[in-house]
Amino acid sequence: MRPIALSLLAAVSLSCSQTTVPAHTHNTGPAAPPAEREAAPLAPVAEAELPVVQHPLAAPPAVPPPTGRAAPAKVVVNLEVREVTRPIADGATYTFWTFGGTVPGPMIRVRRGDLVEMHLQNHPTSTMPHNIDLHAVTGPGGGATSTFTAPGHQTQFTFRALNEGVYVYHCATAPVGMHVANGMYGLIAVEPEGGWPRVDREYYVMQGEFYTRGNYREPGQQPFDMRRAIDEDPAYVVFNGRDGALTGAGSLNARVGESVRLFVGNGGPNLVSSFHVIGEIFDRVYPEGGSRPNTNVQTTLVPAGGSAIADFRVEIPGTFILVDHSLFRTFHKGTLGMLRVAGPEDGLVYSGREVDEAYLGDQSPHVASLQRGAADGATLAPGEATFIGTCSACHQRNAAGLPGVFPPLAASDYLAADKTRAIRTVLAGVSGPITVNGQPFNGAMPPLANLTDHEVADVLTYVRSHFDNHGDAVTTAEVAAVRASLAAPSPTGHP
Repeated sequence: MRPIALSLLAAVSLSCSQTTVPAHTHNTGPAAPPAEREAAPLAPVAEAELPVVQHPLAAPPAVPPPTGRAAPAKVVVNLEVREVTRPIADGATYTFWTFGGTVPGPMIRVRRGDLVEMHLQNHPTSTMPHNIDLHAVTGPGGGATSTFTAPGHQTQFTFRALNEGVYVYHCATAPVGMHVANGMYGLIAVEPEGGWPRVDREYYVMQGEFYTRGNYREPGQQPFDMRRAIDEDPAYVVFNGRDGALTGAGSLNARVGESVRLFVGNGGPNLVSSFHVIGEIFDRVYPEGGSRPNTNVQTTLVPAGGSAIADFRVEIPGTFILVDHSLFRTFHKGTLGMLRVAGPEDGLVYSGREVDEAYLGDQSPHVASLQRGAADGATLAPGEATFIGTCSACHQRNAAGLPGVFPPLAASDYLAADKTRAIRTVLAGVSGPITVNGQPFNGAMPPLANLTDHEVADVLTYVRSHFDNHGDAVTTAEVAAVRASLAAPSPTGHP
């Protein structure tokens, strides 16, 4: 392998003082955005005369506190690479390659003009060499050429933060795409000398894709699939390394009247993010993590290997949904997060009810409360979450359907008569006239082939054993057999 290729293999490690930094009030500078300006040239510094700062590390979505400094310092950062196996979705696990044991790796926060001493450790249990390429570095490989690190070794290099902005860092060891796709990315924020405008809360959100052999939410340990990665066909597109990472107990929080800043990154390695918060308008966006903000922005593009800063004030309480507005990714691959805002209502701003549970699917507050209730003795039957999140929007929570529009699933002779037909209906959809319980219906149900075999089996078993139905269980083997019998889609997407 040529030296330049080897230089694209390095190991970053996130060991240093793992200080947990809560996402609380962060006063980060002047109250109004600075006027557009060219940054003044940096004055030379003498390394020996700079104060030394040990950089605190925080697990995402927490953000390190503002530097609070009016002059440069020497900032020492310790990153440890760890290869860890943990859930990527409920029931599914994956072996992540990480900076500091988290995906994304901890956010690094320095000030323009700082001298950054980067220490990279690769844990002895790692199976691969790793390195780090920081887009904030002016130098060969962004540091990758200096940090190729074998398991059980550590490396070090120093750079000066010449440019303000928010930058991606990632592993650049060959095959680079595989290292990134396994979770090796994060953000480094370089504050302008005067800091960014003050906000009450800051959070760190990073999108990434995972190319598992099994499909979305398929259970079991899932290996990396290089063919899917090359074809840019991810099973998961998620925030912060896991399906549901920013929902339930992991939701972001704020109070009415507070200002919120989201440091948003996109590790890729392939897809562009259309980042949007449903029910909010960004007051100020620094596109691509740069210096000049746009105002009143609905959706901002975040390229693979890129970033953005999104600032907004929350005026009313409720649950606000973070999405990639490439919406099939959101509802079928996992790019869905929540910002929960507490405080008094303001009927002049908004007078409607909160978000419909069916819209949130199995991440809805109702389902989350049922899942939490299991710890107190309540249980969520297998398939119930899928029914609430997918089926109840049309067939209603009591499975009674809507007369003349959506057929009932309750006491359904259609479901009871033919188990194979019921499975085929879920997988392939159905259109045209049917009769259920003696009543005619003529509509269309879309195929739900995105559901895994076990999800289809569980939801049909749940419906067939509830709502005055008395059918037997549906097995994953039965679902798999029906799926295999269906005609494969043509390249146009039609059978």
